[in-house]
Amino acid sequence: MANLIKLPAVKEKTSLSTSTIYRGVERGDFPKPVRLSPRSVAWVENEVEAWIEQRIEASRQEGAA
Repeated sequence: MANLIKLPAVKEKTSLSTSTIYRGVERGDFPKPVRLSPRSVAWVENEVEAWIEQRIEASRQEGAA
């Protein structure tokens, strides 16, 4: 079962601002949120954690080059 997390938790996990998160969603660089109601969204926690792991891996590969 997937856990959903709200924007404050996403910001805390990623250290990104709200505008950076939504820009990433628009560009397809960050996981899309799930609409819970007309005025509420949340992110799948595993997707956010996978994005973080990808950023870490990319950073390590850049440093090795």
